Amino acid sequence: MLRGALEFADAYGLTSLTMRRLGEALGVEGMALYKHVANKEDLLEGIIDLVLSEVDLPSPGQEWKSELRRGALSTFEVLLRHPWACQLLVTGGGGSGPARWRQMDAILGTMRRGGFSVEMTHHGFHVLDIYVQGVALGTVSFPLQKEDMVGVIETFLSELPAADHPYLVEHIGYHIESGVLGEGDFEFGLDLLLDSLERLRDADANGT
Repeated sequence: MLRGALEFADAYGLTSLTMRRLGEALGVEGMALYKHVANKEDLLEGIIDLVLSEVDLPSPGQEWKSELRRGALSTFEVLLRHPWACQLLVTGGGGSGPARWRQMDAILGTMRRGGFSVEMTHHGFHVLDIYVQGVALGTVSFPLQKEDMVGVIETFLSELPAADHPYLVEHIGYHIESGVLGEGDFEFGLDLLLDSLERLRDADANGT
């Protein structure tokens, strides 16, 4: 039943997911679903857990930075695959089940084994978590598809007072000329974050 609810949310969005509509899609009465879940909140928690179970977790015994990077990229890709899940996670409306607990413990364990103090692990975990979820939410919430963006950017550029905004014009021009419309931004920011965490870890260990 949860797998059917997940597929429904992927196909029609979270706002369309009601017990009645889900029951119709599954070919059962809506009330029959309450044999499996207590309420809609319980249903949402279950399908969020299914989403997070798709994430590749950091592996013990491997280099901490590469494992955190791999896990963050996997989380980002999974959230883009299930766009409705971002809003639930960011607003606290889901993500307190076993898969989320395993993910959190794997990240925390990777940092601790990688030489981070308890305090540094605390800060690093939350910054990394917020970064991944926030960029994913911004990405899935952007109203335009890539093929529509060039025309919108060119229109905006034609209306922008170029003499008053030379660096903005330069920046927008780079987007158009290079064809880079957001690709690589997540990885760029992720690497900056992980490099910064490494420097802070080393400084903390050296007492500087």
